[in-house]
Amino acid sequence: MKTIAVGGTAFALLQCNNGASAFVGPQQHQVQQMHRRPQKLTSTCVSPSSRSLRLRSRQQQQQQKHRQAPVLQAADTNLEFFKPFLEKDFRLADEEIKPYASLKVGSSDKIVNLFGLWTFVASLLTGPIWAAAMYVLNAAYEADTDNQYLNKWDPNRAIYDGTGKVWSRVWLALTMSTPTLSGDVDRLREGQGACLYVANHASWLDIPVLCTVLDPVFKFIAKGELGKVPCIGQQLTGGKHIMINREDRKSQFLTFKEGLGWLKSGVPIMAFPEGQRSPEGRLIDFKGGIFSMAVKSKVPIVPISLSNTNAIMPGNSLFPVQPGAGKLHIHVHESIDTEGLSEAEIADKVRAALLSKMPECQHPIPATATSTAVDASAEVLVGKTAVVTHTAEASPEAEITGAVLRADNKNKKDDTMEKKGSTAKENESERKDEKQTV
Repeated sequence: MKTIAVGGTAFALLQCNNGASAFVGPQQHQVQQMHRRPQKLTSTCVSPSSRSLRLRSRQQQQQQKHRQAPVLQAADTNLEFFKPFLEKDFRLADEEIKPYASLKVGSSDKIVNLFGLWTFVASLLTGPIWAAAMYVLNAAYEADTDNQYLNKWDPNRAIYDGTGKVWSRVWLALTMSTPTLSGDVDRLREGQGACLYVANHASWLDIPVLCTVLDPVFKFIAKGELGKVPCIGQQLTGGKHIMINREDRKSQFLTFKEGLGWLKSGVPIMAFPEGQRSPEGRLIDFKGGIFSMAVKSKVPIVPISLSNTNAIMPGNSLFPVQPGAGKLHIHVHESIDTEGLSEAEIADKVRAALLSKMPECQHPIPATATSTAVDASAEVLVGKTAVVTHTAEASPEAEITGAVLRADNKNKKDDTMEKKGSTAKENESERKDEKQTV
């Protein structure tokens, strides 16, 4: 066999004893066959067609392997390579961010630096194309009123949601923030069945990062306010995702019912059990009720740890403040079977799983440190009126808070008594003056 390069492409030339030869190109299929003599191939030569079949079979195996190990995946053997990124704190100080401008967004100020301006440009370049694709697809879905065409073929709007996944990959690539992936990645593949994906929520960046790696069609549980965000809101509403208003109990009930409907139809749900973005990027307490969906529908829960999204896009910034390449990491944990477990037990398992693959800077502040900080603040407040000598054992925060409140109430009572006393004295002096005048 000889290798011949034609136009920068390598072709293998197969030569047989009977003079037959064939070119086999990069796709491992027979391109052209030439015979010097119209003779039947002898057993001493491997038929080009047979070799082509074997090469095609090898190619299919490679393609299958490629589907199971995408570019984003970090093999388990390389987890040691990503360990430093999970342990290092990538958060930037204000002088390192170097804010270029500060904008008033709602009731808070959002900073923008030069890298943030580039991400804004990337959004301007890709956002209108994404919005136009969603508009056209939504019009096609709405036009199929009889559910005979697009709605029948794609009832879960997988194509519509696919536009968001494509945009997420392109936008993260343009902003140099493609994440790495490790763990039980097969759980993110199509055909795994219904489940409840749960992840920690530290940044707006969590949404495009998750859309980058979740292959099957899934539905977010998102706050109703996100429906007003350009493109993101269009994706959530047009894709029939679950919108919730936490202030409305009826909305919470409808959310629960809608989530059960998707799970029973085989569509996974993606939720953030914290119920909101963590202000400092640290894991906070879970909201109740989210795990009951999995218990009621008898589907497993798949925890997903997101690392360093808050460092790339903190809560006080309007856009990302630094590239995420080599910093953003996703770890998929083994699924948790909910059968026979209470919601509190499930919450403990999910919390332990998430924290096991999150950087230390995203862990909650230890209770001892919190108790010390509260204790110091309480002594300053209480020291003005009384000395509180407590040893908080069972619930330090509750006891210290109670002491502060008691001292504060005592101050208020004293002030009230003093005001009443002074008022009575003033009234008495006024009466004496009136008597003297008469």
